[in-house]
Amino acid sequence: MDYAVDVRRDSPTYGKWVSALLSADNGSQLYVPVGFAHAFITLEPDTEVIYKVSAAYAPDCDGGLLWNDPEIGIDWPLPAAGPILSDKDAALPALAEFDSPFDYDGVPLTALSD
Repeated sequence: MDYAVDVRRDSPTYGKWVSALLSADNGSQLYVPVGFAHAFITLEPDTEVIYKVSAAYAPDCDGGLLWNDPEIGIDWPLPAAGPILSDKDAALPALAEFDSPFDYDGVPLTALSD
């Protein structure tokens, strides 16, 4: 399950999200443009996740949001044991503390079509 969260300053959909079920069976992809945070959860064991990025990884520019921030309100399909998170992901800030470097481009977030 893949998620995109709008983090563009002054966007009317700031903090809102969309999701898409991606699988080998459905062949779907989710494009996450600049100004959106990206998150995912694997729903099957031994899942491979592959994604493209627009530039080489730059650790100084790395950021993110707290995965379970109630202000964002993603209803994660978690296993009973809970998520397995990296130390980095577990320590990310909530949306209220996030200083977004992204400006709103005039295009609000819209629901995904099936």
